Amino acid sequence: MRRASAEDSFAAPLGEAEALWYDTGRWAGWIDGLSRVVAVEGAWPGVGAEVRWESNPAGRGGVRERVLIFEPGAGQTLEVEDGSIRGRQSVAFHEREGGVGVELTLEYELKERSIVSPVVDFLFIQRAMAASLRSTLARFGSELAHSRPRA
Repeated sequence: MRRASAEDSFAAPLGEAEALWYDTGRWAGWIDGLSRVVAVEGAWPGVGAEVRWESNPAGRGGVRERVLIFEPGAGQTLEVEDGSIRGRQSVAFHEREGGVGVELTLEYELKERSIVSPVVDFLFIQRAMAASLRSTLARFGSELAHSRPRA
């Protein structure tokens, strides 16, 4: 499996960051490429729950995320699948001085492979995945900052 990841720190308590991350009603504001959440089934964000969402027209199409591991205050691991990949995505929260660190990791494999797939994946897809994760975290940070009470 290929791996892409991104990490950032934010000036907010871990609990606030975690609450925003799991609020599927607000995902369209910060998840890169997400157009709308189609369905949430089960006791989200707990184990076995599932979210299905659709991307913007030029994006991934329909995406399914099913919770494999959920640890309140620590993070979550999802089984993810869309039209071209399947894999696992994890988010981890870490208390840091003055705020919270958030690490987002995607381990994936391409559904359709050819002789050139490893090269295309290495040169283009993996970089695009990492850029998408970085964009998601940057937008998440903006959303988190704007949702915090003003002193």
